[in-house]
Amino acid sequence: MMNTIKAVSVFFALISVAGVASAGGDAKAGGPKSELCQGCHGADGMSVNPECPSLAGQKPGYIYKQLEDFINGKRHNDTMSAMAGLAGTPQDMKDIAAYFAAQKSMSGDNYMLAPKPDDKKSIAAGKKLYMSGNPRTGLYGCVNCHGKNGKGKSATNQVFPVIGGQSKGYLAKQLKDFREATRTNDPANMMMDIAKKLTDAEIEAITDYLASL
Repeated sequence: MMNTIKAVSVFFALISVAGVASAGGDAKAGGPKSELCQGCHGADGMSVNPECPSLAGQKPGYIYKQLEDFINGKRHNDTMSAMAGLAGTPQDMKDIAAYFAAQKSMSGDNYMLAPKPDDKKSIAAGKKLYMSGNPRTGLYGCVNCHGKNGKGKSATNQVFPVIGGQSKGYLAKQLKDFREATRTNDPANMMMDIAKKLTDAEIEAITDYLASL
């Protein structure tokens, strides 16, 4: 757990400059540029496929970094690794990121294809894990990086994504990919370290909680 806390501390020290990469994005210009993305991620940033992430209200710097990572091979997905290269210039990518960031923040109430979790016991267990972690296993509370209700720590923090209201299926897959080290583009391997401490039951509960928001 100490390694995770140390890594988090380092990245919080860099938060003031974390949004530099996405500076200058134009949400209005990003609307038409994002049309290729909308087939999976939705015109309003609410995904029409529960296996694809919603981008509505996501941090623009985070979106921009993921596009870069898909392009340079730091992150791999059969679809996105091919599609990211079609996003255009770095300025186009900034504009697309700004467009999705400007949309009303993602919510579990807005998914057409994925029912909002309603298992109250699982949601309550997930909230407890999200807020406090699991001291017995050294699991770090998600709230420390992702903020209250998973909506981010602050407007200037572009490192840690918005996850509250995200699709349950997508969240669960990412946590398992981090745990299995098949996704490796997180800062200082922070999420890999955290996910390795999660059981399947804990992933189920945490994703129920986050997708219910």
